[in-house]
Amino acid sequence: MAKAYWVSAYRAVNDADKLAAYAKLAGPAITAGGGRFLARGVPAQVYEYGLPERTVLIEFDSVEQARAVHDSPDYQAALEALGDGAERDLRIIEGV
Repeated sequence: MAKAYWVSAYRAVNDADKLAAYAKLAGPAITAGGGRFLARGVPAQVYEYGLPERTVLIEFDSVEQARAVHDSPDYQAALEALGDGAERDLRIIEGV
């Protein structure tokens, strides 16, 4: 079974306090579900049409596991805390 990667790019942070509340809940929800943080932060370098926006990369054992974490009550509580605090592009990609 191929691993899966959760890639989240922050297009805008509208409320740092809401983002902090989200992070406090999201990290434990993701790791409890088997997610492993591989990278997070502002890119060291961008090319082509890349944007220098905060990006998070999380590895899961499968697409199903990544979906289950996203849809879990604990992660949904984190999203509720985030509300309109950030605009993000979240993708789950199957590994090769």
